[in-house]
Amino acid sequence: MLIGLDNPDDAGVYRVTDEVALIQTVDFFTPIVDDPYWFGQIAAANALSDVYAMGGTPRTAMNLIAFPIKEMDIAILRQILQGGLDKLTEAGVSLIGGHSIEDKELKYGLSVTGFIHPKALLTKKGFVPGDRILLTKPLGTGIINTAIKAGMASEEIIERVTKQMARLNRDAAEAMKPFRVHACTDVTGFGLLGHLCEMVVDSGLGVRITAEMVPIYPEAREYAAMGLVPAGTYNNRLFREAFVDFDDKVDAIARDILFDAQTSGGLVIVVAPEDAEALLTALRESGIPEAAIIGKVVKEPAEKIRVTAS
Repeated sequence: MLIGLDNPDDAGVYRVTDEVALIQTVDFFTPIVDDPYWFGQIAAANALSDVYAMGGTPRTAMNLIAFPIKEMDIAILRQILQGGLDKLTEAGVSLIGGHSIEDKELKYGLSVTGFIHPKALLTKKGFVPGDRILLTKPLGTGIINTAIKAGMASEEIIERVTKQMARLNRDAAEAMKPFRVHACTDVTGFGLLGHLCEMVVDSGLGVRITAEMVPIYPEAREYAAMGLVPAGTYNNRLFREAFVDFDDKVDAIARDILFDAQTSGGLVIVVAPEDAEALLTALRESGIPEAAIIGKVVKEPAEKIRVTAS
């Protein structure tokens, strides 16, 4: 066992031979968009993301389904499963089975197995002072999804954020392979700051983030100003705010977005400073124009995140 309950990370890792290790992960959730086909794609992309975050290649997957068969048309389930299958096909992953139950609340996700060489494994730890921190997708999906549920989001932003959530982190994972990446994780329900807290706790090091460098959806600021902030975002702040020091110039809306609970967010990549600009260029050349260098690893304050405005 390389990664398990004693040292939890994005996924579990079991060494099979000196050359091969298994990466195993599972994730599922309730619908976050109205379109069942896109929901299936997003759920699949989200489940695959943990394998990419650890530097691995996903190979097989199994469906997990809870469906209210007495209240919903079976055609909805078919569209969800087709969305998931199409995303797996795009990723080169084989669907080999699954399990379904009847439930009053619709849920869908997948269990995913990937492979990696044990020496190539990336975890949330291992970074050193001076390392640069990159983010590959914009923040604000939790806030925007809240606006969608309230019927207040435009069709344009619904389409844009849906496609971004459904986008695989595969290209980002491939782009970072030639560089000296010391740590990696993906941004999901704990928000950017929540996942950064997981990285700095017990590391003996800290992180400094520049708020104006963090890519966000402009609409997320608009909706947050209207109070459309999900409960998960508030919970993230309550749980982790003791680890975060904000500069006075970082406004309340920016703070909400940095804690915002994401669905199928991007990768946080911690790379040697000499490789940061080259990696950023590689990400953008891979079709990830939103990628940005957002901060760096520092010695002090240890196990804290300092957020400055600029």
